[in-house]
Amino acid sequence: MFDITHLQALLLGIVEGLTEFIPVSSTGHLILLVDLLGFQGPPGKVFEIAIQLGAILAICLVYWRRLVDTLAGLGRDDRANRFTVNVLFGFLPALVIGFFAHGFIKSVLFSPQFGPWVVSVALVLGGFAILAIERYVGEGEVASVDDFRFSLSLKIGFIQCLAMIPGVSRSGATIMGARLLGVRREAATEFSFFLAVPTMLAATVYDLYKNWSGLSLEGLGVIALGFLAAFFSALLVVRFVIAFINRHGFVPFAYYRILLGSLMLVILLLR
Repeated sequence: MFDITHLQALLLGIVEGLTEFIPVSSTGHLILLVDLLGFQGPPGKVFEIAIQLGAILAICLVYWRRLVDTLAGLGRDDRANRFTVNVLFGFLPALVIGFFAHGFIKSVLFSPQFGPWVVSVALVLGGFAILAIERYVGEGEVASVDDFRFSLSLKIGFIQCLAMIPGVSRSGATIMGARLLGVRREAATEFSFFLAVPTMLAATVYDLYKNWSGLSLEGLGVIALGFLAAFFSALLVVRFVIAFINRHGFVPFAYYRILLGSLMLVILLLR
């Protein structure tokens, strides 16, 4: 039977898919929405894991040919080897730092007590950072992911670690970090997509491992609904976001972040 929990799951899945690959923080949106809605979904982390997997699958579907060609060319094709190493170098800092800081991040920064405040402040500060980068940073010289140096990917990977603070945005950190390092908008956005696959997959697998004993398939319909909503909404975003960014840049996302973060701060202060 379709009830309020199903409706909330549908909304959370859509929000995950729409926000995961643009610089507005999907995690921040989910923390704020869960806080506002009082979402009581399936026990454990199974719902969160399901919607993250939905978003990951959307990226893999859109770029399936590039991913398959890369896997097929490993060890034989220089382009495939270089692309793979670049993604791994970009992923490495999050793997190491995330492993050691996971406990603190989840218990403090994601706590119901502090999480909404951290997200709201990070959204506002991140919005102003995007405005500054868009205003003062030039177009950049690196026009393609294939032109990345390994050192460039590693530096972007370290900047991505800022997104361990909820509200910063993984895609926002990687895209804006790449822009600061001389990468053009389209290439920065595309690399952020590719980097999302191992980063999100590793985070999902680690959460699955840490919470295995508490997982349950209770509420399978709610889980499936969230997964499908995240998949289709992420598919829509990934297909059209680069064209949108090429026309409008990142300024609209910055203003949205500032508006949302400021509104949430007001709500939190008035409670």
